[in-house]
Amino acid sequence: MAGKPLRVAVLDYGAANIVSISQSLAAVGADVVLAAHPAELGEADAIVVPGVGAAKPAMNRLRQRGLLEPIRAWVAQGKPTLGICLGFQLFFDRSDEGDARTIGLLPGECVGLEAAPTLPHIGWNAVEYVRPNPLFEGIADGSYFYFVHSFAPVPADERIVVARTTHGRPFVSAVSSGSLVGVQFHPEKSADAGLRFLANFLASAGANNASRAAEAR
Repeated sequence: MAGKPLRVAVLDYGAANIVSISQSLAAVGADVVLAAHPAELGEADAIVVPGVGAAKPAMNRLRQRGLLEPIRAWVAQGKPTLGICLGFQLFFDRSDEGDARTIGLLPGECVGLEAAPTLPHIGWNAVEYVRPNPLFEGIADGSYFYFVHSFAPVPADERIVVARTTHGRPFVSAVSSGSLVGVQFHPEKSADAGLRFLANFLASAGANNASRAAEAR
């Protein structure tokens, strides 16, 4: 049915404030469901992998709930996926935080912030674009988003890097690779810019799904 809201499954694996991200997604028009187990992914159109805390315990919880392989299969099928903060960091091969093997959706690793004046990096900071991307449509270059972290990814492929932020030295704060999107900031805590980013993600996810449906006909 035309105009039907996208159903977004927010992964509930005990490593994030799922209330705030769910409310923000609903505010921009998503039909939000919580998914603590694979069966609860249901008829989702997109998934969000949020996260706060440490990499190794987060991976353990994903594994215990049987979510690792469903996430990998979802991404392999080209379905829209957004990783936020720790959830974004888990997309890569490994993390220096606890020497954890992570999901391995993107080549690269997560390392501690270098030359940071304070750790963790907490608060508002500018997101500066490396290249244009529809995810930031309508959001001025250098807009401020909210961060809470001590580690950040170093992608093996620079071509996926969309934006960087500086705290001591520059770090990658947004990537986009096919249907896979990751951000180090918290859009759900980033006021109007964060809501616009989430709305852009929904629009991108809707276009992706429409394209895949047309190809399947």
